[in-house]
Amino acid sequence: MFKKASLLSPEQALQKARHYCGYQERCHSEVREKLYAAGLRKPQVEAALATLIEENYLNEERFAIQFTGGHFRLKHWGKVRIRYQLKQKQVSDYCIGKALATIDDEAYLAALGRLAEKKWEELATETNLLVRKSKWQEYLLRKGYESDRIATVLPEM
Repeated sequence: MFKKASLLSPEQALQKARHYCGYQERCHSEVREKLYAAGLRKPQVEAALATLIEENYLNEERFAIQFTGGHFRLKHWGKVRIRYQLKQKQVSDYCIGKALATIDDEAYLAALGRLAEKKWEELATETNLLVRKSKWQEYLLRKGYESDRIATVLPEM
């Protein structure tokens, strides 16, 4: 996206960052990383970030909500994994909480039920019931669902 460090002025890097943020929602850390890669120094990066926030190109809350919705709907991730990924992107706890609150509980449980049922059927060739349960539970945990929610689905299997 950005050219070699010596070729971009702060104004050029800001314009590139506007385009980068206009294409899809970005978190502050992603944009900060790109600006540093463009060769800007800390004061220039902070000024560019402030400008992008003022111009509403960057909005951490909006990013967290969009990220949460997309990863829940498309990748069927649970709240634990979504929270972890947002933490990795240095999103604030407030924004993470607000974004996770947008997930409807009924839809969340329905998604967990569908995933659990699908995985249980995939493991039908497993003859040892304990191994089958273990693999099934590990899969759902990796997807980011809470162990207490998984335990409520288990009796149905």
